[in-house]
Amino acid sequence: MASTRSLRAVGVLVALAVLAVSGCSAGASGTNAAGGSAGATATSATGCAPTGATSAPALADVAPVADPRSISGPSTACLSSDSIADSIIDTDPQPVLPVTVTDNQGTEVTVSDVSRILALDMAGTLAATVFSLGLGDNVVGRDTSTGFAEAADLPEVTHSGHQLSAEAILALAPTVIITDTSIGPWDVVLQMRQAGIPVVVVSPDRSLDSVGTLTQAVADALGVSADGEALVAQLTQQIETTQAAIAAIAPAGHADKLRILFLYVRGNAGVYYIFGSESGADALITSLGGIDVAGESGIVGMRPMTAEALVEAAPDVVLVMTKGLESVGGVDGLLERVPAIATTPAGQNRRIVDMADDQILSFGPRTPAVLDALAVALYGTR
Repeated sequence: MASTRSLRAVGVLVALAVLAVSGCSAGASGTNAAGGSAGATATSATGCAPTGATSAPALADVAPVADPRSISGPSTACLSSDSIADSIIDTDPQPVLPVTVTDNQGTEVTVSDVSRILALDMAGTLAATVFSLGLGDNVVGRDTSTGFAEAADLPEVTHSGHQLSAEAILALAPTVIITDTSIGPWDVVLQMRQAGIPVVVVSPDRSLDSVGTLTQAVADALGVSADGEALVAQLTQQIETTQAAIAAIAPAGHADKLRILFLYVRGNAGVYYIFGSESGADALITSLGGIDVAGESGIVGMRPMTAEALVEAAPDVVLVMTKGLESVGGVDGLLERVPAIATTPAGQNRRIVDMADDQILSFGPRTPAVLDALAVALYGTR
């Protein structure tokens, strides 16, 4: 039986899919205008470089400040590279087929051909995992959240946010589909099965704890279990190393730690949600050496934002997705639309940190790089 934590994380992802469809278009730009009080300035305030380009320094390349609360101004957390090449575990995988697996819904699925793969989910994690297993050349399409460089030219099979298009999928003649329940409509998934395409449904749970199990589930379904084990070991080691590097520069005392709040924003739809404990954002924040102030306030999963909750949480930093911040007109627009943020330390210092929607909560092969980039934005100056 799924744990309560996993079920709540799944609920967050499914709700996000609905919210993204209802309000995913970006609004005005101007996300990262510098500002704030005197003191150290944020490492990045100009957005990230185009796909495929080196976009930002890694944590090892920046000097951490003694007091991260002295940093003012917004920043964008940018991956040091938008390529997934460094995570590839095997450049010449040899799938052992056919393979029969029981997926997350208890359905027994036999996969006999992985020459044309579709890996589809709301976070873009599944396609990143397939590429990291060395099977990227077999991927024939992508969802809107698959944004790394190697997949940029693949045709999209989603529209209106995260809605699967049956016509677009069938046109690509996939021999196997890996997906989860964060993306839909479910009738399209059933239609693919009725068309004779093996569909493996994996868990939609996205958290630091799920990285290994999700990676192995994808590897098992594609007949590369040994490569999956190697990739899990590699990711585990990289995540632990990154967490240790962050712990070395983040304040150790509880009173000195950054108080961080994750806010999901879709301004054009009037959607503002706080992510609390058991949402995935909590583990992200604690791995960054911060305090999850939403969880501290008793918020579990995701909850509609209220002014009272923001004031009570009193965050030093607010984390948001980049398109969400753009949808409210950047930092100025966020502070104007949500005056309660302006009364918090984060608002007073304009400490709004944004990161690409397909990266910040993806929890997969790019997790070590995501943690590194967020740590740079929270603790580093150049």
